[in-house]
Amino acid sequence: MSYQRRLINYTVACVNMFADTFNMSVKEAYRYLRDYKGIAFLKDFYEEEHLLSFENVVEDLQVLCRRNGGNV
Repeated sequence: MSYQRRLINYTVACVNMFADTFNMSVKEAYRYLRDYKGIAFLKDFYEEEHLLSFENVVEDLQVLCRRNGGNV
């Protein structure tokens, strides 16, 4: 599997976990993460973040998005 395919699969899994954690639809979670730089973070730090549990990644995304103006 190519690096790009692994990154896409990982991003989709993270968006789904974020949506489940915060009782959002997947579409709402994706838009929130996109708007508050969470998607870019997953892309830029894939090598580090994919080694962590999904719970830790969701926490990282929550902190990052709050720093960028999000309220979840």
